Amino acid sequence: MDLDQIRSLAEDDMKAVNALIQQQVDSDVALINQLGFYIVNSGGKRLRPLLTVLSARAMGIKNQQHHTLAAIIEFIHTATLLHDDVVDESTLRRGRETANAIFGNQASVLVGDFLYTRSFQMMVSLERMRVMEILSEATNQIAEGEVLQLMNCNDPDTTEARYFDVIYGKTARLFEAATQLAAVLTDQPQHIEQAMQDYGKHLGTAFQLADDIMDYTADSDEMGKNAGDDLAEGKPTLPLLYAMWHAENNDDNALIRDAIENNNGLPHLSRIQKIMASTGAIDYTLKRANEEVQMAIDSLSALPDSDYKSALIALANMSVERSN
Repeated sequence: MDLDQIRSLAEDDMKAVNALIQQQVDSDVALINQLGFYIVNSGGKRLRPLLTVLSARAMGIKNQQHHTLAAIIEFIHTATLLHDDVVDESTLRRGRETANAIFGNQASVLVGDFLYTRSFQMMVSLERMRVMEILSEATNQIAEGEVLQLMNCNDPDTTEARYFDVIYGKTARLFEAATQLAAVLTDQPQHIEQAMQDYGKHLGTAFQLADDIMDYTADSDEMGKNAGDDLAEGKPTLPLLYAMWHAENNDDNALIRDAIENNNGLPHLSRIQKIMASTGAIDYTLKRANEEVQMAIDSLSALPDSDYKSALIALANMSVERSN
């Protein structure tokens, strides 16, 4: 199943989700409307809400609550993007200027807050305490993941375990909530809920590993953001750490260590890419990503076969077979 077939399968659901997103971003404050419209229509893949509706359909949802849940997930994700771009001083995302580059940091942070709070208003409308419990915990852990990433920045002594803690918090946790809550909405038994939680966690981890690979392998036009952004920000991602740990000489090790510590690696991007090639850093990171994909797919064995399950399996495989 390819992406066009998956989107066709979920077309009616995603139209309803997108309409709800447009409705809920509406505000009496003009700047919120302007910036909110810009960010929610900025060409995002809507992957997390897509996972939510596919998961709910795979478990036989009988109402429309999955549309609300999918919109909530997208609002939380969008709020994190607005805040991330301010923290990272990013200027390009999804091939367009970031909201902070156009509207300024203050507006981006405050509209991000608006989207967070709107998502919690929508959670209340579902009248499911379990939804509130999971999403309140997830948003807190996402914030912790972002703070942990900030602490890891410019630290060449970051361990692989700490790196995986960061990507669980900042990325995989929301994937996990998106698929787990589809099981909650359909009143699944505990083993099914756990299976869907595992699916989202492993898929989200694979997705972030692939993102970190692309920062060193994809061009800016394909990726929709500036290549080498992670390097410029001193982020010790797995490809960079692995290349440093396995560098063939002290000079290469020192170059990467200095790049992480002092945010000055971008002029040396080509050389660092060569070190990655010689050490197998990209191959190692891709191997770890594919292991996560397989664990995600294995988790779905708890579900009955259906087109929606097939779509979830296909999305897992696509998470590492992409250029943006």
